Amino acid sequence: MFRTALRNVLAHKARLLMTVLAVMLGVAFVSGTLVFTDTLGNAFRNQSAKSYDNVAVAVQTYAGERDEKVQGLDQATLDKVRGLDGVASVTGRVEGFAGVADPDGKLIGNGWSNTGGNFAPGENGKDDAYTFTQGNGPVKNGQIALDKDTAEKGKYRVGDPVRVATNGPVKEYTLSGVFTTEDGAVNAGGSLVLFDTATAQKLYLKPGVFKNANVTAAPGASDQKLLDDIEPLLPDEATARTGQDLADQQAKDIESGLTSLNTMLLAFAGIALFVGIFLITNTFTMLVAQRTRELALMRAIGATRRQVKRSVLIEAAVVGVLASVIGFALGVGLAAALRSAMGMLGGKIPNGPLVVSPTAVVSALAVGILITVLAAWLPARRAAKIAPMAAMSSVHASPTVKSLVVRNSIGAVITLIGAAAIVAGAGAGGTNGRSLVALGAFFALIGVIVLIPLLSRPVIALVRPALSKLFGVSGKLASQNAVRNPRRTGATASALAIGLTLVTGISVLGVTLGQAIDKMTTDNIRADYLISMASGDSLDQSALTALEKADGVAAISPQQSTYFQVDGDDQSVSGVTPGDVEKVFSLDVVSGSLGSLKDGQVAVASDAAKSNGWKTGDTLPVTFDDEKKGEVTIGAVYEKNDFLSTFVVPKELADQHSASSRPDIREIWIKADGGASQATEKSIVSALGDNPAMSVMDRQDIRDSFGGFVNTALNIMYGLLAMALLIAVLGVVNTLAMSVFERQQEIGMLRAIGLDRGRVKRMIRLEAIVISVFGALIGVGLGVFLGWAIGQTLSSDIPGYALVIPWDRLAVFLALAALVGVLAALWPARSAAKLNMLTAIKTE
Repeated sequence: MFRTALRNVLAHKARLLMTVLAVMLGVAFVSGTLVFTDTLGNAFRNQSAKSYDNVAVAVQTYAGERDEKVQGLDQATLDKVRGLDGVASVTGRVEGFAGVADPDGKLIGNGWSNTGGNFAPGENGKDDAYTFTQGNGPVKNGQIALDKDTAEKGKYRVGDPVRVATNGPVKEYTLSGVFTTEDGAVNAGGSLVLFDTATAQKLYLKPGVFKNANVTAAPGASDQKLLDDIEPLLPDEATARTGQDLADQQAKDIESGLTSLNTMLLAFAGIALFVGIFLITNTFTMLVAQRTRELALMRAIGATRRQVKRSVLIEAAVVGVLASVIGFALGVGLAAALRSAMGMLGGKIPNGPLVVSPTAVVSALAVGILITVLAAWLPARRAAKIAPMAAMSSVHASPTVKSLVVRNSIGAVITLIGAAAIVAGAGAGGTNGRSLVALGAFFALIGVIVLIPLLSRPVIALVRPALSKLFGVSGKLASQNAVRNPRRTGATASALAIGLTLVTGISVLGVTLGQAIDKMTTDNIRADYLISMASGDSLDQSALTALEKADGVAAISPQQSTYFQVDGDDQSVSGVTPGDVEKVFSLDVVSGSLGSLKDGQVAVASDAAKSNGWKTGDTLPVTFDDEKKGEVTIGAVYEKNDFLSTFVVPKELADQHSASSRPDIREIWIKADGGASQATEKSIVSALGDNPAMSVMDRQDIRDSFGGFVNTALNIMYGLLAMALLIAVLGVVNTLAMSVFERQQEIGMLRAIGLDRGRVKRMIRLEAIVISVFGALIGVGLGVFLGWAIGQTLSSDIPGYALVIPWDRLAVFLALAALVGVLAALWPARSAAKLNMLTAIKTE
């Protein structure tokens, strides 16, 4: 039976090609994901370990991170540590934000990972953390060194002037050197600027103070003993850990971070393989049907049912092994391409080999082979159950009424269970609701897949008159052929339906969320410009002062974050400019007047006022950010604005009770005189000192910043789902090709009675279009339903949420489905038209 299975594989190479491609693509996705994430994890773990190679103990504080109570590590503390037995050296480190401008004044890097630090040379004049490829490290004020990538992006050479922004005004420095580093911020697409230690301390902390320190051990010294000796010498807010402990912790964090990426990619690989099951099942069903008499003859000469089934499963296993091996090799190439693509897109991966682990090999091959064998099990079982005489007389061809009734009844029950769970989840909302929707979606998909053969007849019957009228005999025959074998049509359409269900659901949800976010932006703001730090840090007070004097500024207000306690509960507070706040934000006053802010009173959002029973004129006892107690009077109640906190207070009051010497100004909003214009924007940029670290966004930029991630996520999802849709297309090609093979005699007869080659091609193409569009309609309908349900679970968290059905995109999906049918039919239609009618008529 093994030799028979191998002979059948070799005899049906062309017919099994699509199955090989489907399994190959799915396995490539799985193996590529595993190899890619293993490679990333290994590279980052090695980088992490390397960064702590010579560190026996690392001392860390949170100095400079808006908590002025944390003083950092002074020189006296480092000297005490340096004097301990077993300590070879102690290196103090300072760090903070530093943004480098390119020659055009634009920020190099992504903002949040643009960092600055200190060059700390040892007795040999070198800093072991950095390897210089050009020049030397900065040793005096006015000098800096840049990482190699940043220097290349800015086209800077040693000796060039470089503009650098920290949290204060932009300053110009001279480039003293260029270095390479394994710093994680640089690998994340950011930049690293090194200052001399004194300059770094002045910029980020204060003279003589360090944020962190690294301790190296003398030969033979114990890291743990050093840790025990160092801890008593440190201030209360400092923590110390061994370098090995930190490296292990970072390795765990990296693995945890990659787990979610791995899970997401494997989920899409699973979808692709699930779609491939329909193609594989269809292929083996048709192969078994074409070999019915051959199998019957084998039964007649003594083969048992088990042997027949085993023969088909061995055939599937051979196909699975072949496809999995090719797919795995393709997946390794895909992982290498992904690593290169990340580098081209600005994400730098540390150097390291491509990691092909035994787990990845076994998992990918096992998945491919098991999926193929499991998909072929049902056709193999059916083949084994056919009695020899029935097979020879083709009595088996039509399924019994009982089997169809049972199938449709089971499908209807599963679909109803799924639909009920989806509706219940939509009504429940929240995380539990989404879990219920996901469970319901699974059952609904399974149920619809079971019911699709039943649905195919009435749905396709609706378009039959139009096809007959528009395309004559070709159209009529195409519609009849599409429902000739409902199970086959259903399996082919199911693959497309699954892919388009996911694509449509994601589109509905994405467009709805995008419009809700866009509406939230346009409904809540009147400002023409938003100023913020690219790093996400707070703006300096000097930026607000400078902007107040800029030409073309009609109104300006910060959104200064602070808080105070009311009745023991923390309440978020926005410090704003009285008189201007209502010009930059859309504020609907429920009671009182925003003019009361000028008198030192406060405004409160209506939802908080209602839940706490507050009203205009009430005086509330509060504990301010600086822990001083006082009272505030409510001068206005306003409808909640998503860009402002629960309480809105005059900036003067926020400054008066700030716990920090530096106000937490996260944003500055500007209303321009006469609206946004190039002249006003230029004036704003100039007032900020052409600071590359400060982001100046107009209204469109603001909308894009809040809604852009939705479109990015949509495009990523579309790209990942493309694999499943490609496999679905292969399924259509496969079904048509094998259908043409089965109908050779029939096509020959049609040619003999006058159907020319053009009409034969048209018949096959229309059949493909009908099947594709039928699957697309099912997928689009189910996708809209799921998009609505998931959206309902999110609606309470998104102000102004309202379902939006993207009719234009749905029309594009249906048009693409029709195009898929046309393209999928090219080869089968050409094959059908080229058949010699006399040879075809004699075919059995």
